[in-house]
Amino acid sequence: MSDAVIGFIGLGNVGGKLAGSLLRNGADLVVRDLDEKRVRSFTDRGAAAAATPRALAERCGVVVTCLPSPAVCAQVMEGDDGVLAGLSPGAVWMEMSTTDRDEVLRLGALAQARGAMAVDCPVSGGCHRAATGNISIFCGGTREAFDRVLPVLKMMGRRILHTGALGSASVLKVVTNYLASVNLAALGEAFAVARRAGMDLTTAYEAIRISSGNSFVHETESQVILNGSYDIGFTMDLVQKDMGLFLELAERAAVDLDVAPVIGSVFDDAARRYGPRALSPMVVRRLEEAIGTELRAPGFPDEIIDDEPEAPGHEVVVAIGPSPVRD
Repeated sequence: MSDAVIGFIGLGNVGGKLAGSLLRNGADLVVRDLDEKRVRSFTDRGAAAAATPRALAERCGVVVTCLPSPAVCAQVMEGDDGVLAGLSPGAVWMEMSTTDRDEVLRLGALAQARGAMAVDCPVSGGCHRAATGNISIFCGGTREAFDRVLPVLKMMGRRILHTGALGSASVLKVVTNYLASVNLAALGEAFAVARRAGMDLTTAYEAIRISSGNSFVHETESQVILNGSYDIGFTMDLVQKDMGLFLELAERAAVDLDVAPVIGSVFDDAARRYGPRALSPMVVRRLEEAIGTELRAPGFPDEIIDDEPEAPGHEVVVAIGPSPVRD
């Protein structure tokens, strides 16, 4: 096991781009994925491959998992060939999946029992920012563990927030993904009403962008809605998974919700209509079909164009009590 070697498990839409940033920034990288084509795309560029999660963990001082669900992560972490079986004392497990806090705490305790550290560090900002290293990363864990993984996080993202104890980052990721889903559904309704009211949708896009109605989701995902590609690299089943995590979190916290159950049912209906692997902005098609009009405008791209420049350096915020400290 070498502390300088980073292992990455899960080379999907987001994980592949995060691992690509590590490779681009000179990391000594070992990868693992069930899709051999994805693995070859990394080994062709100089990364090594591991036959099992355990074999990867035995070679690496830092092990990153970025997987589609808590159940998949548990399969990768546990068992004779799992990551936990190969973790050495002093190693670090970085959970970058969008997952359940209780599951992070359970697996983190198992990692710590082997003398390893654990942090949860999900990302936010979309596949397009994951690809450029311009993405935001939440990180939950002790300050010691945060300081240990910060150089790795800086290879993958630009805005990095230490959220507190292990599991806190997973809570905030579920909360922010919920808000993004609400915003996406609301944008579809806004465009549908604007269209039926006779408005030009390019003008509507700009009005929203410069107004109090603006959001990150509007500036990015509205582009591919108005183009008709809907392509953000995120699918209905992932929204459903995230909505489920949010509803479970609210239930455990004994908070009665008004909006979330409605938004969840909207995406459930869209998944039934278009399939669970349909791109998530296709939720807007429900309204297009209802009003008999496609929500399109000329000049919008089929892939998101991010106007935010890649500023030099990093924004690192360390949460210490009620007053965050910027490094």
